[in-house]
Amino acid sequence: ITQAVLSVLYDCLWEELQTWSSEMASGTALIYDEEMTNYKLLWVDPACSIETPERLTASHSALQSQGLAQRCVPATLTVYKAVILITGKEYLEAVKKTPGMTLEELKTFTLQYGDVYFHPNIYHCAKLAVGAVLQLVDSVMTGQVRNGMALVRPPGHHSQRSVANGFCVFNNVAIAVLYAKKNFNINRVLIVDWDIHHGQGIQYLFEEDPSVLYFSWHRYEHQKFWPNLSESDYDTVGTGKGAGFNINLPWNKVGMENADYLSVFFHVLLPIAYEFSPDLVMVSAGFDSAVGDPEGHMCATPDVFAHLTHLLMPLAGGRLCVVLEVGVLSDIDAIKCIDMHLPNMSHSVLPSAVESIQNVRAAHQQYWGCLKHIVCPGVQSVSEPSTKRSRVGEGDEGVQETPDAKEAESWVGHYPEPPLRVAPPTRTAVVLPADLEDLVPQSCQRVTGTPLRPEQAALGLSQARAKGKSTAAQFNSVSHMNAPAYQRKIMLNLTMFLGLMVLFSIFFICLFLHFISNLVYGQCYGFPGCIELFVKVKDHGKIVIVAVSDLTGFKCQSSFLCIIREPISKAQDPAGFLLAVLSLIVPIAYEFCPGLVLAALGEGSGIGAAVLAHFTSLLQGLAQGQLLCLIQEGSETKTLQTTSASLLGEPAPYLGSLAPALPENSQAVERQRRRLQTHWRMLQTAGEE
Repeated sequence: ITQAVLSVLYDCLWEELQTWSSEMASGTALIYDEEMTNYKLLWVDPACSIETPERLTASHSALQSQGLAQRCVPATLTVYKAVILITGKEYLEAVKKTPGMTLEELKTFTLQYGDVYFHPNIYHCAKLAVGAVLQLVDSVMTGQVRNGMALVRPPGHHSQRSVANGFCVFNNVAIAVLYAKKNFNINRVLIVDWDIHHGQGIQYLFEEDPSVLYFSWHRYEHQKFWPNLSESDYDTVGTGKGAGFNINLPWNKVGMENADYLSVFFHVLLPIAYEFSPDLVMVSAGFDSAVGDPEGHMCATPDVFAHLTHLLMPLAGGRLCVVLEVGVLSDIDAIKCIDMHLPNMSHSVLPSAVESIQNVRAAHQQYWGCLKHIVCPGVQSVSEPSTKRSRVGEGDEGVQETPDAKEAESWVGHYPEPPLRVAPPTRTAVVLPADLEDLVPQSCQRVTGTPLRPEQAALGLSQARAKGKSTAAQFNSVSHMNAPAYQRKIMLNLTMFLGLMVLFSIFFICLFLHFISNLVYGQCYGFPGCIELFVKVKDHGKIVIVAVSDLTGFKCQSSFLCIIREPISKAQDPAGFLLAVLSLIVPIAYEFCPGLVLAALGEGSGIGAAVLAHFTSLLQGLAQGQLLCLIQEGSETKTLQTTSASLLGEPAPYLGSLAPALPENSQAVERQRRRLQTHWRMLQTAGEE
């Protein structure tokens, strides 16, 4: 496992929660116990030699180096009735006997299973691992914390009801899911498995269960990579009532990069997850899918895992449990990124990844409303006879290193380090009339001074430019921030409520578009709601405008100036709006990689304050969180409250089950995706369209 990935991921979980209201669950649990390192391989077995105690101690050391280890909570032993929820009784009784076995007996016992080994202490450690995950679920579901991570060993996602497999003894995440459903009366659980190996154990256990949505991406290479199962391909979607609730995205080539991982989230996982609306999100976090791992041979950098985590956090009211699966130490000490910088997006989504996305969307189109109106050119795949539950023999083609794998390995260490970000002491500031200040949390910093009217701002800007004032001075003249230090001290977000304006004029937004373009390298602007827009932008390539509105008469002056021309035709369609956000706005924004995001939150859209909070939360992964929200005068107080709470890092409100997006809106989103994909690579979902 890469130390950098662990640091980035935990930092993402923790940073979101540092400034929450004391009335809400806050903080991030970290469950770890050194006792889980007290077993190792006692004989020679090349297939199992990579599963060592150092895999766990290195993970813990990475957190110690960032000052996070003091937050660890010792793990507790699980109880028999929890393990038996999903584990066969005969198998459990057999594993219980391993502490008293001799070396030869352990070898003989191990031979019953595939790619796993037993040790006199492994039963104790396996109980600790399950107990740690259940402890994490308890902490999250009872509101003691909002989210958390469990560093456990042995891992679990390959083990089945009566079968140890792939270093796994008990299926930690699967047991935790059944435990949560039984003890906390939850109806739907999402499991996201980003380990490089398919978690077939979880799939087999829930393939008939519509209350559990299982998503896995994994190295597959047309069934040549372990565990070499035809059931790991895209067309295994679940059975019976569980049809559509098992999503496999196979990587048929190695070398997948940040853009590939994010594109899968935007075009497959997140739209379906929002439609599924889980009560709890579990992540089987195997970091052998990161760059530098000798098993995975992928090229995704550590920072992308922070973004993947951030994109999952608005779901389930923020209830998120990350559980360590498999990951292997590798020599990538040069990777030093402990903040949520935008990942490197220098390459297009690879053709093989686009093919996999196309196939998965086609296979699940009949099951999910968000996919019903997409255009599927057809599927492309290679299937071979199943080798379910079989072990690959030595010299098998599935364990040969491919040319692509060698190329991916050579890529390690040849990408630029992201710049360090200095975090100012204040996270969120607000500018709003005095009579509205009580509506936002006290932890928001109030910016004093009377906001300017649009015409005053325009005059001030013109005079400032004529006099040759600095950019910083111009910024202060617009926002009426008297202290220049504000530009350095406001940490991530700024909610601007221009309450003294008679009309929230698009003219004022245009002033920001024209003016702020000189502040940073690039900006991304989102305009949800019914806001008409007509603006000419001279700074080609610096500004992207995304408007969910009718833009009749708008003339695009640059291929980098992207407009969604067709409206979301019906006002009250929150599912349609979210589909546009996930399928168009956020992918374009990630590819554009802005230095600042401006979101104008207008009234009259009918999508509701809760959905706007999800929109705001998703945008905070961009521009290192530098987000400027402009809220229209006369907006509902709920919009102001939920937006400011979202900027502070509070979880987006639980949406529950939304009505499917209106067909005309789904079709409009798909038309726009197809039209814009020639300019924006992150919108490509099929090989030939």
